[in-house]
Amino acid sequence: MRLVYKSLVVFTAPLLLLACSSKNKNKDQSQSQIAAKPLDTATLLAYNPKNADKKIDAVMQELHRTRGFNGNVLVAKKGKIVYEKAIGWADYLHRDSLKIGSQFELASVTKTMTSTAILQLMERGKLKLDDDVKKFFPDFPYDGVTIRLLLTHRSGMMNYVYFIDDIYRKNHLNQRKGLTNAEAMKMIADNKPTRFNEPNKRFLYNNSNFMVLGSIIEKVSGMSYAQFMQENVFKPASMAHTHVYSKAVYDKIPVDVVGHDRGQWRYSVVQNFLDGPVGDKGIYSTVGDLFLFDRALRAGLLLKPATLDSAYVPRNPMVHGHFSYGYGWRTFTAPGQEVIYHTGWWHGFRHIYLRDMKNDITVVLLTNLANGSLLKLDDLFNTVGMPVVRKSAYNGNGDTSDD
Repeated sequence: MRLVYKSLVVFTAPLLLLACSSKNKNKDQSQSQIAAKPLDTATLLAYNPKNADKKIDAVMQELHRTRGFNGNVLVAKKGKIVYEKAIGWADYLHRDSLKIGSQFELASVTKTMTSTAILQLMERGKLKLDDDVKKFFPDFPYDGVTIRLLLTHRSGMMNYVYFIDDIYRKNHLNQRKGLTNAEAMKMIADNKPTRFNEPNKRFLYNNSNFMVLGSIIEKVSGMSYAQFMQENVFKPASMAHTHVYSKAVYDKIPVDVVGHDRGQWRYSVVQNFLDGPVGDKGIYSTVGDLFLFDRALRAGLLLKPATLDSAYVPRNPMVHGHFSYGYGWRTFTAPGQEVIYHTGWWHGFRHIYLRDMKNDITVVLLTNLANGSLLKLDDLFNTVGMPVVRKSAYNGNGDTSDD
């Protein structure tokens, strides 16, 4: 009998382990399914203008009247839109008004999504943050430039926008046809422009870093940047009105919002060859879709929590005690406060996209009249109930100054 009992124990033990393993597996699958549950966009985007926050509206109307704010705005608290409005012209020449669903060229706000895509590829084992660019582009002319340094603007690269603009002008090249990322990378490889400084010497914000990251996304994934972003960022985040538009693909970018530069309506901007490269810019979106991007990140639909936390870590010296840059995100930190944000400025478009992590506040301001209106947002920040995210509002010790 003892022998039989011992055999039963030996026989049943694996079954118990298998049962526990299956239970844990089911639990993991359940958690995965919960994490992968799509956003309830109907609820998130629900908004009745009659219920608009009157104090926020007063601030925005004043900003429009006195500072020339022209654009779309969305403010959400704890996942609920409390204010949303389109103010002004989409195309002043044709007197077309902005609509709340108008798509804006996001300019450098694009960088937040490029960094998300790079970190997705890292999570999937397709690349490492300390991989050298030469691993993907052997003829890249600079040594020691890693993906991590590109994400944090510490590569020391020159700004490809000015370098390539000079080539086009000197050689009288066709400025109407958009340049591809591959063509931009080849120009860098062939011409070997002098870089600004050695890799990792200091923070130096410029578009080259994220144009190269966009090129790496294409190389590693085997897809165009547009296709990868559509399948891995926009679709999972339910961003149905967000697209990558490159002048290398489109003769005319298929959106109705025109950028106006120098703070004056007569300077409407026509897209040219520099609207071809993507990754540093090139994504077009709406205030509503950027709100959904915020919710998708918070819900773990795009990246693991630990990966997101690493992206939000300030990875450059603090400016005025509060401001830094992580992996594709600008950061504001103060005792008990954290705002993850990005600004954008390109060809007549100027934006700010803010995510108050402690108070769960999302603020999206997209404008197509590049003036100083977004430098006068203190009243909005105070009314919304979040920190003032403006560098000149603080002195070197991180205290509010009188300016």
